Amino acid sequence: MSRKPDSPPWLAYSRRKLLGSFLVGAGTVLSACKAEALSRRATHKGQVLLGRMRELPAGLEEAMRFPLVEALLGRRARRFPLGATIPDGPLAYTSKHPPLPLGELEQMLVLCATAGNTGWINLHPHNPNYSPKIPNYAGAAGGRTFPSSAGFHTTEFFYTDDDGVYFLPTRDSGLLAQREAAGLDLHGYLEAHRARIQKLADGRLHIPARPAHIEMHNPWAVNQPGSTLIFPVADLAQHHLANLCYLVKNGACVYDDVNGAQIPGLERFSSLVDVENPYPLTFVEQLSLAEVTAELSTACYAGMLMLQALGLGGWMFDGITALSVLGASGDPEMPGLGFQYQTDPRWPLPNVTGLPGTFEGFCPPHYSDMRAAVEALVRRKFGEGGPFHPATPGPYRDNARVRGAGEPHDEQFIDCVSTMAQYAVDRFGKFPATVPSIYMITYLQAHHLDLGFYDTHFAPGAYLETHHRHMDDWH
Repeated sequence: MSRKPDSPPWLAYSRRKLLGSFLVGAGTVLSACKAEALSRRATHKGQVLLGRMRELPAGLEEAMRFPLVEALLGRRARRFPLGATIPDGPLAYTSKHPPLPLGELEQMLVLCATAGNTGWINLHPHNPNYSPKIPNYAGAAGGRTFPSSAGFHTTEFFYTDDDGVYFLPTRDSGLLAQREAAGLDLHGYLEAHRARIQKLADGRLHIPARPAHIEMHNPWAVNQPGSTLIFPVADLAQHHLANLCYLVKNGACVYDDVNGAQIPGLERFSSLVDVENPYPLTFVEQLSLAEVTAELSTACYAGMLMLQALGLGGWMFDGITALSVLGASGDPEMPGLGFQYQTDPRWPLPNVTGLPGTFEGFCPPHYSDMRAAVEALVRRKFGEGGPFHPATPGPYRDNARVRGAGEPHDEQFIDCVSTMAQYAVDRFGKFPATVPSIYMITYLQAHHLDLGFYDTHFAPGAYLETHHRHMDDWH
């Protein structure tokens, strides 16, 4: 791997290292002055609670101090990994080094940046139409490294590397990030996430290098040996159900604008929703699709920022066919993740519904009907461990009182939402009616960067100092 000439020793003390050293040093001075509280605060700011890590590479300390502004302004798609080849053209290059997989610590930091639990969410505190109750939108009690519309959190994460295919569920994990007075115990945080990983298959997920499965500008770099490829997958059926609950709670309903028809039976709920002024069904489904797209993409973006701090190559992109990855391509060479799917003459594409026993969409065939799916969503929100169960821990001083202030959905409410949801299944054959039940679009790849490619073809500044020092600081 190409390296820049050795720098003078004084250049090794970057502004971030100087800041960290200053804070640790300040802690020592303050301690000597008997200012114990200030000492602890300053020392922890310099060390970022890394003392409990079993291994402490220099790159980890650097990553914990890495400036957000540098991650934002230094973010680039850096696609050329160790072991890669571009055979011809103006950027032709063959790596002089074999592929190098991410180390376990490197991989866990990327996974947790993308899919990590960050403690308890802060519920919506007020809506005058709900008073004295609080808005009961959220679907999860735990927050993650990326936002979710109204706290629905319906996305989960799969990934593959040289050794296998894995599932990392965090949407209902409760609390995995225990913050102490001094800060976050990074070792405990990573171990709690590692314990949740489920191995689904041996060996790297195979993606044939054909246009039906992957855009042809990608196979030379995507999913190559040494890389970690992350697949965020959203339960769009559940997200859309949560949006229907949101509408009904705010007095709204939908009509079938595809067929120009009212939904039969909604007139029974005229005291609950405005049946004279319904929303178009397609509009609400497109809204749900846009919201989960933002969830999937911001998760990958969070991971992308971590790549800059760690000095890893990689990028976020959408150039792999989602149906192929999920397992609905019909090509025996591309079984994908093995999700269940159905076809219907009314649909232009197969509809994926879930991975049985692992990640099942809130829709048939995983539920007998949409009433059962709605009841499952209600249990997720208001049952044990849910965001509105009084016994669920949380961030509030009077936690049970706050969580208990989310008004449960009653039978009439459940009937109204179920009527709209079941109509979609009866009329269109699936739920939602016009968008996929399970959805994915954005991927994140992480790999070790071949600096020789960039030194050969790019002017200085093509990568960050963390990339320049990565092999020394991590390996």
